Amino acid sequence: MQVYEAPLRDMKFVLHELHNDDGFGNLEALEEFTPDLVDAVLEEAAKVAQEVLLPLNRSGDIEGCTLENGVVRTPKGFKEAYDLFRDGGWCALASDPEWGGQGLPEQVNKMTEEMICSANLSFSLYPGLTHGGTTAMEAYASDELKQAYLPKMVSGEWSGTMCLTEAHCGTDLGMLRTKAVPQDDGSYKLSGGKIFISAGEHDLTENIIHLVLARMPDAPAGVKGISLFLVPKYLPKDDGTPGEANGVSVAAIEHKMGLKASATCQLNFDDSVGWLVGKPNKGLEAMFKMMNTERVSVGIQGLGIGEAAYQSAVYYAKERVQGRSLSGVKNPDGPADPIIVHPDVRRMLMTMRAYNEGCRALSGWVSRALDAEKHSTDPEVKQRAEDFIALMTPVVKAVFTDLGFETANLGVQCYGGHGYIAESGVEQYVRDARIAMIYEGTNGIQALDLVGRKLPAHMGRYLRSFFHPVSQFIEANKEQETFGKMIEGLEKAFGALQLSTATIAEKGLKDPEEAAAAATEYTRLLGLVAMGYCFAKAAMLAQAKLAEGSEETAFYKAKITTARFYFDRILPQATAAFLAIKSGKASMMELEADAF
Repeated sequence: MQVYEAPLRDMKFVLHELHNDDGFGNLEALEEFTPDLVDAVLEEAAKVAQEVLLPLNRSGDIEGCTLENGVVRTPKGFKEAYDLFRDGGWCALASDPEWGGQGLPEQVNKMTEEMICSANLSFSLYPGLTHGGTTAMEAYASDELKQAYLPKMVSGEWSGTMCLTEAHCGTDLGMLRTKAVPQDDGSYKLSGGKIFISAGEHDLTENIIHLVLARMPDAPAGVKGISLFLVPKYLPKDDGTPGEANGVSVAAIEHKMGLKASATCQLNFDDSVGWLVGKPNKGLEAMFKMMNTERVSVGIQGLGIGEAAYQSAVYYAKERVQGRSLSGVKNPDGPADPIIVHPDVRRMLMTMRAYNEGCRALSGWVSRALDAEKHSTDPEVKQRAEDFIALMTPVVKAVFTDLGFETANLGVQCYGGHGYIAESGVEQYVRDARIAMIYEGTNGIQALDLVGRKLPAHMGRYLRSFFHPVSQFIEANKEQETFGKMIEGLEKAFGALQLSTATIAEKGLKDPEEAAAAATEYTRLLGLVAMGYCFAKAAMLAQAKLAEGSEETAFYKAKITTARFYFDRILPQATAAFLAIKSGKASMMELEADAF
């Protein structure tokens, strides 16, 4: 059974309590967003997620999207839900007020995204991609394009896409073939085909604005010859309303493993009129502005699915009776005890809980940096925020989605055979979660980005934004009595991370394959240490609240227990990651290709 109630108390803990000492807060531009206002927004978002989107999740999965005469129809109820979502201002939550947005902190936006993803991941892609598109346009589009398109995209009247992938090239965009021919009026005519385009065609909005990577006739070969273009589905008339069709057609919709209510399309552009976004042959720079925004959001997708899977598993574990507790009967009036009494079920539930709380805590920290990067007036703080975001973006994308998929799988395992049956609803979480590890750059690509670009950048400057606060925290709390063992565990894991960093730096200079061979383990290791740091802080804060006599005893005690489980059962993975990194590439690369 798909069960979900927004974890508002934990969200408020992360927003208002956990990261107040990170140096990214107290932003004058966000002073109006008081805790009371933020809480009210989150509570309303929870209602939309639980009451509007969740009931459509399974039915949307069963019905899926259909292609009829070149038009994609979303499942029953999606259009009405989108209209309500748009009219409620949720599309414009974190967008710039200059274009009609509400300008809320990114911290609040990411918490809202999590709720939407938990309730209905397929639905989340429609407004999510539009927000990514507006981010790229705000940074690179001409004033004319901004005035013409941003207000309607920000409001949700029009939606957006990102069109990168072609049938013969995915990650290697240098091979793309879509052409953009300049016209006398300053526009371009685009021709080519794109695949895997999320929200490429649908019936939720009156127009769809495609951001398309293409190559001009005289463009240099490879990635240095790619430009970005804005191509609307319908050309706007003088009054701003959609006019004639613009040569964008749907060849097919993809039949996918999951996300069946999200329209993933094959699109053809046939002399479609478009306009350059940014500078010629600098399209990747502009597109990566959108993709980096989306990569953090995709990480949140993993967290959202993980939370829904966890709650559904807890519901079942309390209801399902099977066997007797090894410590004595707990349900004497029934034929068996609920399965939540069994240690292995507890292992799975606690793992899921710890993954979710750890990811939420880390996402809160990264979101605060996103706000500081945008709004801080202190150059030092802004630079540190930029460095931290650059370092953590591949970690959030890769680790959160890996853990979200692991959590979804554990949810099915908790249900046993019933979890494998579609009627339970939990197998959908596994199918939906799987794509998050692939799109917006596979998790392997994220790992390569981390070790190949982020670690060596500016002589390792990005790392300092993370290493410094962690080392200072460990040093300041080494003698802490209550959580000394926890701090010791963090220190050991952090030491493994430091040694791994040095190993990769030393070997990678001599042989790039050595760094690449260690990339995935290193990404997981950095994520584990980052979450461990957040958990240690959370446990100490919770203990202080209990000592002060807080009435929320159950919440803070549970926070401490979850932290202890994380340090006992999950953070030791850091040692295995370090040993794998230290082993080098030899056994991975020595087998001849023909021997596989």
